[in-house]
Amino acid sequence: MSKKEWLFGLHSVQALLKSSPQRVLELYCLQGRDDQRLSKVLKLAEGQGISVQTMGRAKLDAMVEGENHQGIVAVCRPGPVQDEAFLLRHIEALDHPPLLLVLDGITDPHNLGACLRSAEAAGVDAVIAPKDKSAGLSPVARKVACGAAEVLPFVTVTNLARTLKKLQEQGVWLVGAAGEAEASLYQSDLKGPLALVMGAEGEGLRRLTRETCDYLIKIPMAGTVSSLNVSVATGVCLFEAVRQRG
Repeated sequence: MSKKEWLFGLHSVQALLKSSPQRVLELYCLQGRDDQRLSKVLKLAEGQGISVQTMGRAKLDAMVEGENHQGIVAVCRPGPVQDEAFLLRHIEALDHPPLLLVLDGITDPHNLGACLRSAEAAGVDAVIAPKDKSAGLSPVARKVACGAAEVLPFVTVTNLARTLKKLQEQGVWLVGAAGEAEASLYQSDLKGPLALVMGAEGEGLRRLTRETCDYLIKIPMAGTVSSLNVSVATGVCLFEAVRQRG
């Protein structure tokens, strides 16, 4: 029996309708809501031949367990699950040096969604995460990602250290972010084939992941706060790479 996914939020549903409308099984909107942003999504659905059902707020809230659905919920077929084999083929097919983001055990779906949003905006080619002890592409993560999760390859792997070594074999440099690193982000070369490796909230990079990285970098901190939220740190590092590669 095939599973179904729930997707909600204006940006997420709009991105799904643009990229994979065939996945949409049912589409529900909030009864009585009539504004330009929602109308734009509904018009897109109409153009794809997808009918929309209206629903009261209480029922819509229940579908998403109280999350902020912004008046739109899609019931859809699960998206494709990307694995290590896909990742290696994807990198080989690129016509530019790859820019990858590795998330080593991010467990908060809000942080995952925010990382995906920054990654898509930075032009990242794929995001890689371990299957175990990590947040998956839940409806909450997809909603926070504001559509990035529907267009950006998200690769889950069973053995992250093995995948990282295979990336090295393909000429990708692994740069890990760690507060205790000696090299500054702004003094490091981020222009070539690059995988930026970010650690979990609070714990940072796992030992094996840290040892597999080619080198470590840190974001210089000028204030009294010792560290940044992982999604903020990811955005800072990615856009320094964008600046250098631009």
